[in-house]
Amino acid sequence: MLHLKKRLSKTGLTPFSVLIFYHIAVLLLLTHCCGGQFQVVGPLQPVIVKLGEDVILPCHLKPPGDAAGMTFEWARPDLNPRFVHVWHERQDLHVNQHPSYKGRTSVSINGLKQGDVSLALSKVKISDNGIYRCYFPDVDKASTVQLVVAIISLAGLDRSSSGVVLQCESKGWYPEPEVVWLDGEGNLLSAGPTETVRGPDDLYTVSSRVTVEKRHSNNFTCRVQQKDINQTRETHIYVPDMVATLMTQKENLKKQRDQLKEQKVKVEEQVEENEKKLQSMEKDITEKDENKRLTSAPAYRNLKELTIKYKWELNGSLKVFDELLLDTEKLLEKTESVIGRTTENKKEAENHMDEH
Repeated sequence: MLHLKKRLSKTGLTPFSVLIFYHIAVLLLLTHCCGGQFQVVGPLQPVIVKLGEDVILPCHLKPPGDAAGMTFEWARPDLNPRFVHVWHERQDLHVNQHPSYKGRTSVSINGLKQGDVSLALSKVKISDNGIYRCYFPDVDKASTVQLVVAIISLAGLDRSSSGVVLQCESKGWYPEPEVVWLDGEGNLLSAGPTETVRGPDDLYTVSSRVTVEKRHSNNFTCRVQQKDINQTRETHIYVPDMVATLMTQKENLKKQRDQLKEQKVKVEEQVEENEKKLQSMEKDITEKDENKRLTSAPAYRNLKELTIKYKWELNGSLKVFDELLLDTEKLLEKTESVIGRTTENKKEAENHMDEH
């Protein structure tokens, strides 16, 4: 900044004009730089992973810089404690890490030197579903990543003439897998024909239904397996607890929605504050720059372009929040719909089985 002040003095501007411009430059650069000389950037789309596999949650600095000496945290605001992984003083900090992530998270040392602070998460669980926050507390900069765990999903319960119909579906397979149903004792259940769809990416989606009788236990397993590549995915279904599970998912989605709204408001306030500062500074400098020397100076134009670019980046963050909010609202609406149908169908199925 001292170099900039000397260069401005050589342009022929009056000392008073130089002082004004220097003051404005300091304020703007403090707003942009000292609030964080970088942006924290994550993916615009949710990250999807199959149950049991490893995944990378992307997050990097823009422009790239050495993050090895910085402090940052990966967290899920809906958890307590919220910390998934913390990097502090050039090493992992495991204090207050949520127990469910112990031994399953890591960051790349080589990646950190290039500004890549992506989180590696191994052996993904169903409970890993959620919105993750990549946060630099020293500069109050963050980005979010939505992780979706693709599992064999229970579609619901339906009343039939002979019992209760369960349905499951699994996506992203190659070669084509087979689907089997098991009861609580591990016995093979007789199910209907498996429906198979091959997508444009050559990956298979399979779905299957099975009718369970009153004589069966309440525990069931839907297993999808590909023996050629020795891969198996399965879900265990305990029918009476399904509504409770969905209700828990509903509450988690509500928390995620509220947290996203709070983060969006903060960014909106930052956009509005920066806009007011810029307008106020432009007004002051225009009133005092009678000969248009200051506003036509290259340094002033570059500074203005910098503030405009920063505004675009903030607006880009708002767009990401809007997309995540929309996705969360859709998931919440779908969950509420499934809860309603499941509760109704479960009552009908129980009444029907009692009659027999």
